[in-house]
Amino acid sequence: MAAADIAVALDRARSILAKRPGAGLHDDAEGVASWAGGTRIVASHPDGRRVETDMPTELGGTGDQVSPGWLVRAGVASCAATCIAMVAARSGVELQALEVRVTSRSDTRGVLGMADEDGVPVRSAPRDLTMSVRIAAPGVPAQRLRALVEEGRRVAPMSALVQGATPMTVAIEIGAA
Repeated sequence: MAAADIAVALDRARSILAKRPGAGLHDDAEGVASWAGGTRIVASHPDGRRVETDMPTELGGTGDQVSPGWLVRAGVASCAATCIAMVAARSGVELQALEVRVTSRSDTRGVLGMADEDGVPVRSAPRDLTMSVRIAAPGVPAQRLRALVEEGRRVAPMSALVQGATPMTVAIEIGAA
């Protein structure tokens, strides 16, 4: 879809939500992860799409699928890229290139439930995330492109999820297979 078409769709959505703000609140598509044996998991979308994950061989997996952690980084990157593209389209900027990379650094001891040398449990979450953005648009000043990136990153839901403390309710159901 061309930037102008995206801008029209976004302006239409903004107009509707300005008149009826409550229409913006909705339940997101449920993500379901089902155990497929070993450390292999099949994540499925309500429309039937599926993604398999597995752990690397060092952690008992086969290593032939992406890890759940990679899906998180890819999700943060693709969400930010999407939002940057949307902000650019609304601003009338035709992008020539956009690539977002998200890297992290983790301590495997955390996922294994281990403690550090002082006996403090090692955090299983990544210690840090780094987002690198490469963007190009003919004739658009670098300062404007930086502003588009910052605005897109600011409104990206997955960036907000990993940067803030979104509450999670956990319900456990015990039953037969």
